Amino acid sequence: MTQPSGHFVPPTRNGVGPSCVGLPTGAWPTMLDFLSERFAAIARETWQARMMAGEVWDEHGAAVTVNRPYQPHLRLYYYRSVPLETPIPFQAGVVFQDEHLLVVDKPHFLPVAPSGDYLQETVLVRLKRQFGIDALSPIHRIDRDTAGLVLFSLQKATRDAYQALFRQRRVHKTYEAIAPWRADLPLPLTRHSRIEEAGHFMLQREVDGEPNATTHIALLSTLTHEGQTLGHYQLTPVTGQRHQLRVHMAALGLPILGDGLYPMLTPAGHIDYARPLQLLAKSIEFIDPLTGVRRHFDSARQLALARRLDL
Repeated sequence: MTQPSGHFVPPTRNGVGPSCVGLPTGAWPTMLDFLSERFAAIARETWQARMMAGEVWDEHGAAVTVNRPYQPHLRLYYYRSVPLETPIPFQAGVVFQDEHLLVVDKPHFLPVAPSGDYLQETVLVRLKRQFGIDALSPIHRIDRDTAGLVLFSLQKATRDAYQALFRQRRVHKTYEAIAPWRADLPLPLTRHSRIEEAGHFMLQREVDGEPNATTHIALLSTLTHEGQTLGHYQLTPVTGQRHQLRVHMAALGLPILGDGLYPMLTPAGHIDYARPLQLLAKSIEFIDPLTGVRRHFDSARQLALARRLDL
């Protein structure tokens, strides 16, 4: 299809929208040389095959050939692919839908949007296939391991109005978690700290400095499981740092059950469907920026451990 600006953009295909890369100033001999260097994890032969199949285009709609000389200041489009993607046997449910907003109740293990080894097996691509809405886009995200509520925009024209709610911290989100209980830790409490990347792309950590992350933590109940006293917690994030709840709980000596990142990184590819992360995005509330109506949504899901113990 063609955008109003006159630039060509390939259509969504099987729920997957085209990826785009801008071409910077540089001395690469060919487009193929640039793409092979820019995306080193993708074999040069893969790019050659895509080009020979006519599946790489410039912003004017012209196919990019294997020997086409490099030309800076263009945009190229292509479709991502993940060979032998493993099916994820859990489904997201729709909680609410109007002409602008879609609210989804996500299961554990299912990513919100394509990344890394996940493409078709994501909430976004599944929903695009289900509803046939190319403009569908997540307004915010939660971790693949976390279950619960996620908001999606149905129209590009009104998307920023909803995204602004998150930027301006006008969305009230409540999570539930199962983690160890500490008799010496007074609750409720508020955790203020500075969270930054921990030197590994998957991990965050608390560091000295001005706080950029705040979480309110309350105890809902205690329970005994396999001889261990656990807490059923309510977590209310004020800010939205990556992995904020998981980092804050681990820093308090309360690592969330089933966490494969904190306090210890689990080897890649080790997924145990029987032991989901005990973290749930339980509720979300905000004033709708288009209608002025107060919106409140609750997840129908329960944490596995809480469900077994009838909490």
